Amino acid sequence: MASLNVGNLGEYLREQRRTAQLSLRQLADAAGVSNPYLSQIERGLRKPSAEVLQQVAKALRISAETLYVRAGILDEREREELETRAVLLADPSINERQKNVLLQIYDSFRRENGFDADEPRSAGEPDGDAGTDGRGPRTAGGSDADTPPLK
Repeated sequence: MASLNVGNLGEYLREQRRTAQLSLRQLADAAGVSNPYLSQIERGLRKPSAEVLQQVAKALRISAETLYVRAGILDEREREELETRAVLLADPSINERQKNVLLQIYDSFRRENGFDADEPRSAGEPDGDAGTDGRGPRTAGGSDADTPPLK
C-alpha cells in the first residue's frame, strides 16, 4: 500500500508518542482507536479524520490544531487565528463584552491587513456583530444611556 500525502503527520505522531513515553498500544487505548489503525497512521498509510486526530491529540496532551495542520485539514494561518481567538475567549480576567470587543478589533486589524475576518467561526465563538448595535463597538465602561438615540 502506497503512502498517502499527509505531510509528516505519521512521523510527528510517532515522535510525540515517544516523547510522551507511550507505546503504540498505550496511545491507541488512551485515544480510543485500534492499535493497527494507529500504526497505519504513523506509517502514513491512513489519513485519519479530524475526530480521530482530536482524540489522539487529547491523549498526547498536544494541540489538535497542530495535528490538523500536519494532516492538511487546516491551514497554518487558520490554526494561528483559531488559537488567538481561543486564548482571548478563555481569559477569565475579562468579561464577555470585553472579549467581544477584542475580537472585533482583532477582526478589523485582520481585514485592514488583507485577511478575511468574515470566515465562519467555530461554534461558541461570537460573531462580528456581537456587542454592537449598528453604531460600532461600545467603549469600555460606556453604556447606551450615555449615547443619544439616532434619528
